[in-house]
Amino acid sequence: MNPCINICSFSFRRSNIFLLAVCALFIGCHGRNDSSKPVLEITQVPPASAGGPDQMDYIQGRASGAQPGQQIVLYAHSGTWWVQPFANQPFSKIQPDSTWKNSTHLGTEYAALLVEPGYTPSPKIAALPKEGNGVVAVAVVAGLGSAPINPTVIHFSGYDWTVRAAGSNRGGKPNSYDPANAWVDQKGYLHLRMAQRNGVWTCAEVSMNRSLGYGSYSFVVQDSARLGPSPVLEMFTWDDATSDNYRNELDIELSRWGNASGKNAQYVIQPFYVPENVVRFEAPSGVATHMFRWEPRQVSFKSGPGPVMRPGVKATSEHVFTTGIPTHAGETVHICLYDYNHSKTSPQQPVEVVVEKFEYLP
Repeated sequence: MNPCINICSFSFRRSNIFLLAVCALFIGCHGRNDSSKPVLEITQVPPASAGGPDQMDYIQGRASGAQPGQQIVLYAHSGTWWVQPFANQPFSKIQPDSTWKNSTHLGTEYAALLVEPGYTPSPKIAALPKEGNGVVAVAVVAGLGSAPINPTVIHFSGYDWTVRAAGSNRGGKPNSYDPANAWVDQKGYLHLRMAQRNGVWTCAEVSMNRSLGYGSYSFVVQDSARLGPSPVLEMFTWDDATSDNYRNELDIELSRWGNASGKNAQYVIQPFYVPENVVRFEAPSGVATHMFRWEPRQVSFKSGPGPVMRPGVKATSEHVFTTGIPTHAGETVHICLYDYNHSKTSPQQPVEVVVEKFEYLP
């Protein structure tokens, strides 16, 4: 036998073995890359709805294979894609078992994005981003068909009011709301309560079911001076339909805003960060009346003791705003009790306020 043939044959077989090993290694690495790519899914889908500020539900899912530091960004589609649950709380944490859960405003579709640390989501977008540039994976589902949501409605001071069931970030941080925290007693007084339910601190809000426009708005409130530093009782106008951030908002806010030694009330024309738009004052103890008269060129605020602002009774505080006055549109009256900023001074016991009367005069 020719020895050259044997050597060449051996060299050929060794080359083939080497090539096969390289191929196997490449295929194995490629397979491991595919299997290690995170899998993002939405396992609990909220109902489909046109959406709105007071309609929320829970959405949850799983991010298998997610890396440390990665988070979920949620969007709901209602005309456009809106980050959820709030613009100032755009991230949902992935738990050690790879699951995630958060609340969302309702929409026709829902999307979950698995994103890298440092990713900055847009508050609203016309189209969802593709994978890349900090987006690791995207999952999209259509909302489920369901029966219409029937809100709780109560009757107070001659008007119908819808009780808030959805969460809200009023005051800067999200709070949960429970319809059981708002009711009207046999005297016709409105009660708003903050309390823990199933381990969650819940707040209360009602909103009038009609718009009133220019005129005088009056609220008779039982002793708000006894409120602790953290609770906020807020009586305000708000237009859900406008696109700007200030939404025709005029506020009477009874709170110390976390400062136990601070004044316990303020009048506000939004935006609040304009110094001339905020006037702090000390609300009287006992039953007090707080009111404002809204006119096209000015808003006049006034507070005083007792259930009626009689002509002979001196107001304890009053102020007239003449700049930045909003124009009447579709705003409605809201009365809200919430916890400010989840501060260290947040109450451990339930808090309850009583609004004896609301009155509007053109």
